[in-house]
Amino acid sequence: MKTTLFVTCFMLVLSLTGQNQFPLFDKEKAVYGQDWLLEKGATPSTLYSTPEGYLVLSNGLVSRTFSVKPNGATIGLEHLPTGESFLRSVRPEAEVQIDGITFQVGGLTGQSIHNFLLSEWLSDMKADHASFKLTGYKVGNTKERFPWKKRAEWMPKDMPWPAPGKELIFTYRLDQDALHAIEKTVSQKPGPAVDKDYLKDIAILVHYELYDGLPVFCKWFTVENKSVRPIVVNTFKSEILAATEPESHVDAVYNWVLPNITIETDYTFGGMTFESSSKSSFSWNTDPRYLTQVSYERQTRCLLEVSPKYGPQQHVTPGETFSSFRTWELLHDSWDRERKGLEHRRMLRAMAPWATENPVLMHVRSADSEAVKKAIDQCAEVGFEMVIMTFGSGFNLEDTSEQNLARMKELGEYAHSKGIALGGYSLLASRYVGGGNDVVMPEGMKPQFGNSPCLESKWGRDYFDKLYNFYEKTGMDILEHDGSYPGDVCASANHPGHWGLADSQWLQYKKISDFYKWCRSKGIYLNVPDYYYLAGSNKSGMGYRETNWSLPRAQQEVIERQNIFDGTWKKTPSMGWMFVPLVEYQGGGEDATIEPLKEHLPHYGQRLANLFGAGVQACYRGPQLYDSPETKALVKKWVGFYKKYRQVLDADIIHLRRADGRDWDGILHVNPSGTEKGLLMLYNPLDEVINRELKVPVYYTGLHERVVLENETGAKIKLPVSRDFFITVKVTIPAKGTSWFVLK
Repeated sequence: MKTTLFVTCFMLVLSLTGQNQFPLFDKEKAVYGQDWLLEKGATPSTLYSTPEGYLVLSNGLVSRTFSVKPNGATIGLEHLPTGESFLRSVRPEAEVQIDGITFQVGGLTGQSIHNFLLSEWLSDMKADHASFKLTGYKVGNTKERFPWKKRAEWMPKDMPWPAPGKELIFTYRLDQDALHAIEKTVSQKPGPAVDKDYLKDIAILVHYELYDGLPVFCKWFTVENKSVRPIVVNTFKSEILAATEPESHVDAVYNWVLPNITIETDYTFGGMTFESSSKSSFSWNTDPRYLTQVSYERQTRCLLEVSPKYGPQQHVTPGETFSSFRTWELLHDSWDRERKGLEHRRMLRAMAPWATENPVLMHVRSADSEAVKKAIDQCAEVGFEMVIMTFGSGFNLEDTSEQNLARMKELGEYAHSKGIALGGYSLLASRYVGGGNDVVMPEGMKPQFGNSPCLESKWGRDYFDKLYNFYEKTGMDILEHDGSYPGDVCASANHPGHWGLADSQWLQYKKISDFYKWCRSKGIYLNVPDYYYLAGSNKSGMGYRETNWSLPRAQQEVIERQNIFDGTWKKTPSMGWMFVPLVEYQGGGEDATIEPLKEHLPHYGQRLANLFGAGVQACYRGPQLYDSPETKALVKKWVGFYKKYRQVLDADIIHLRRADGRDWDGILHVNPSGTEKGLLMLYNPLDEVINRELKVPVYYTGLHERVVLENETGAKIKLPVSRDFFITVKVTIPAKGTSWFVLK
């Protein structure tokens, strides 16, 4: 097996807060330009054969190696710059249950221990005689998962779709040995004999994608039914990866450190964050074959299994194809939290590039025509780009009357004439609809939000028909879809869209994800407070508690910056929204309220600086954005700042110091491929001026020798970059104010 060794360079930002946990980067030992996070050029993905006859899918950053005889199997998973192997044992390429029979797809047996894998062992390993066996493979370019109509006016730069790279497809079928083994097994079970010969006409295709310049693989499988009878795909495991464990414990531990691989799937729901939603489709489990691990109770969590928790129990008629969901595997080259976050965010930008669309938006609290037009006019005046008729506004897209559709179309056309996108809010889950249309939960289970309709009930089907119809008829641009499908199952046998419990989750998710993908094809923006990015949504919550916006204004300022700081470790700025209630919201009285806006300009200005300075858009909820010439000028100032520096503000964030109300806090935006390589945002919550000499990490700006630092007045200074990639900056941050600097 070929292994190419590069030197990956990175630095740590923890020095800024005095938390050096790793050695500093040694520039003299680095090979400049070979850090993929600096975008110095992507190595194309390619497939090649080794002298031993193995296949290798590689892009110079990572490689996945496959055997092709006596069966297809993953026999290597490498991070090339670090030389780290992530695989310790061979497992099947997938496991699929069809018509009640569980089949292994590919794989090799006979590995004596499962701590590590040596190439000389492979010649003695065998194919499971009852498994689907490799019959061929082909390679081509990556293809888009679904159409995407780009809204380039809301993006910092154009993003390719699909992410360029290669797709490798392996085809597996049952041979005569496997069919004989199945017949023998089935004949030993009670009941009438059933001819299983039709199974020879079932093909399982295992798909891999590898992307140029990204250490990311994608995997899924399809089942082609070329037989003469319908089949049922009962359940499956689309990935079984016996990964190397990153730590060893003899005794039990509360939290295991998992292998240094980030897993994402496009079958996630039930939460705003990656961690809360990922439980729906994969888990790191104990490995029953790993008898020689250090853990005395054999509890090491080092076996990745990707599988739906229910079903899918999908019927596949002759000539049809079933497809699993997709799994993305990001191999990390470091344990540093900031670098891992940068890698994760870069992957999400490539796999869900619509999440880089980041329109400046307002929540108008009334859907009355005159109120909406006033909001549109004000947005156009100050540079906002979108108006959402918010919750409680009276907007109702379920009203299918010609009068409502005509009024909404007229408002949409008015908004478009002003260069503004328009749409509204709809609640899906978290409500009771009655009439036998709500989810029927198994005994002992409750809907996640207390109540929820079944998306495959008659009501659910009618609801989605109304969504399609509304946006087709009105031409509106935005849906804020609250209480999106959280993953509730349904045991009803009377709903028209599913058979029962086993297929209910799969089909409800398909119902909503198909709609979101349709929205992507139409350029309809999606605010969805759940983790649906890979299925087509644009934005979710950055992380906040609604009652916090009833706190005194000064407290809201600090909490807002904390939420942004904490929310952007794994989200890009464009992926999360915040909230600015311009009018009283859930109590708090005068001390919590910004209206009248002209009487609270310093606070309003700080909120604008917090948000636009982070590249994070908020839902500004109220009847108006300004109430005086001074207020209008303030809003225009910060919108203008954001649009001038949009490319760098929407780029990655380096976390400098978290807001605590006791001293300065700040972030550094970095964009090595842009004109502005960085933008430093510093905040002062104190009643006195702050003067500091700060060490600012600049490695991820791509500026490694000198930096031109430009402040908000246009004054410039040249600063040398230290060998550990810091610049030393003397800053003055005004009391209760902000300072910012552009790095070129």
